[in-house]
Amino acid sequence: MLTVKNIHQYYGGSHILRDVSFEATLGKVTVLLGRNGVGKTTLLKSLMGLVPIKSGSIELEGKPIHKSTPYERARAGIGFVPQGREIFARLTVEENLRMGLAYKSGSTPIPAELFELFPVLKQMINRRGGDLSGGQQQQLAIARALAPKPKLLILDEPTEGIQPSIIKDIGRVIRMLADRGDMAIVLCEQYYDFAQELADDYLVMERGEVIARGLGKDMEAQGVRQLVAI
Repeated sequence: MLTVKNIHQYYGGSHILRDVSFEATLGKVTVLLGRNGVGKTTLLKSLMGLVPIKSGSIELEGKPIHKSTPYERARAGIGFVPQGREIFARLTVEENLRMGLAYKSGSTPIPAELFELFPVLKQMINRRGGDLSGGQQQQLAIARALAPKPKLLILDEPTEGIQPSIIKDIGRVIRMLADRGDMAIVLCEQYYDFAQELADDYLVMERGEVIARGLGKDMEAQGVRQLVAI
């Protein structure tokens, strides 16, 4: 689904991403790990087109997208859940979900499946986003990204600041979405146990480079916890 080849990215004179390559496959969760400041969020923003790459290529279903705008990438089938959620605090839950459908016809219904995945959103449908708890806002952010039925879902630190019960719910949803087999998922995560539980494949970054990669089931044996320990 996603193929990233030899991408480099700079902020000013700083070389942030260094020759990064990886693939994300349908039906699998690819977990991106690393300490703070190693370039993980920059990589995800590069995939979404929010920051430009200097060189290399990004392909979705075999088609190059690295010169496409963020909205073109969204239309091509990428859903993005940014770090910090970035929901619209003054809009209702329903209006936030409709923002995820912004490039569809105005008569496009909100998929009923979103309320099956996150029942609390049905209960809070007329509440303003800013009135939800942090965990509920995260569920809303994920549902908004899922509304147009993406082929690739990118999540940046979805457990950050979230209570344990909702972390379990989010993990259950991510696993279920992957197991359906019609979506690839890239998950950037600091919470090691959550990442290990979900990972089909993993990457570890340090100083903008991928320093380790492999199968999720091998993470413990390959010492990944020590590589990302602060």
